[in-house]
Amino acid sequence: MFSAIARVFRTPDLRRKLLFTLAIIAIYRMGVYIPAPGVDYSNVQQCLAAGDTTGGLYQFVNLFSGGALLQVSVFAMGIMPYITASIIVQLLRVVIPRFEELHKEGQSGQAILTQYTRYLTIALGLLQATTLVSLARSGNLFPSCQLPIVPDESLFVIILMILTLTAGTGLIMWMGELATERGVGNGMSLLIFVSIASGFPAAMGAIATSQGWGVFVGVIIIGLAVIALVVFVEQSQRRIPVQYAKRMIGRRTVGGTSTYIPIKVNMAGVIPVIFASSMLALPQMLVSFNTRADGTLPGWALWMQTYFSSSSPLYMVGYGLLVIGFTYFYVAITFNPTEVADNMKQYGGFIPGIRAGRPTAEYLEYILSRITFPGAVYLAFVALIPLIAFVLINADQSFPFGGTSILIMVGVGLETVKQINAQMQQRHYEGLLR
Repeated sequence: MFSAIARVFRTPDLRRKLLFTLAIIAIYRMGVYIPAPGVDYSNVQQCLAAGDTTGGLYQFVNLFSGGALLQVSVFAMGIMPYITASIIVQLLRVVIPRFEELHKEGQSGQAILTQYTRYLTIALGLLQATTLVSLARSGNLFPSCQLPIVPDESLFVIILMILTLTAGTGLIMWMGELATERGVGNGMSLLIFVSIASGFPAAMGAIATSQGWGVFVGVIIIGLAVIALVVFVEQSQRRIPVQYAKRMIGRRTVGGTSTYIPIKVNMAGVIPVIFASSMLALPQMLVSFNTRADGTLPGWALWMQTYFSSSSPLYMVGYGLLVIGFTYFYVAITFNPTEVADNMKQYGGFIPGIRAGRPTAEYLEYILSRITFPGAVYLAFVALIPLIAFVLINADQSFPFGGTSILIMVGVGLETVKQINAQMQQRHYEGLLR
């Protein structure tokens, strides 16, 4: 393994790409600790030390920003506006025919969709920055902390803060695209990977301090088992054989080849977990915005606080069901069996034993529905691991080995290693993996 890593750094082109990617990551991590203008950094640190935050959706966003959100830094919005914009543009393909046409146009259409995603990212960044500044000013970002986060509440300072946070979102988006173009792997995914990984040492240290080394070792063992499960399922796929008939084009004979359609067990990735987490975090946001001046809550808000807390059995059951439901929904809109069957028929392809056209589409729908169920149950199980750990060992809700964190880290790690391996095999007979 060490010799393979040494070969990577001995290859000039690959070494340059890796160093460029590491430089982008270093700049990103530096920006996490640069406070936004108008923010009292010492008061923020004291409030963070108290350990009381709004939680819910903002704790979730804080995970993706690598802790920058609760630091109220220039990169406080993190990569979440871009993720949200990408998901919205992808979902709009089902609603807006023009988006679907652009998707089918190839590279030129994808470039236009990417531009739409950038515009939407800036708009969402502006909206989220305004919300964060409002929370910081009102004290709802740290409810039990009485220290002022924004001492100067003049209009100029507030507008400057919002513009700075929005500019930080644009800068992160630009750095991620630059890392994709000139570095190794997907830049956006790597920035998310780094953001989540940066919280691992603190989370594991908190478990060792509060629960003891016995529980710490047990968590490590469970974490390795979860990683093995995630790697196994993420690499699992059903390969549907496809045969292409021979055709004469001019004087040449083309076709006659055999290939397969890979249908992954987890085709939806981490998107259903993000959807479900966001949906269940909205009631907690409503509760935080309806807290009275004396700290009490209305009756309906008290009910929501009781039954929509992460330790509630109702919350866990609802979370699992939402993940399963969103998995089916997302797979249904991203994989179109009719379109795949039509493309196969157009190029003379067929599944052995299945007639081309509608029977092929029905067969693909049958396979897809059968394979999506274990994938949905697996996603729900991994998503519930942090909540179960929170109840059993009173671990922090950002428990590292579960939920979106482990799914993203393992997925990005596997994809990046594959890309490095592919580039190594272009230059050597041996790749990074043996």
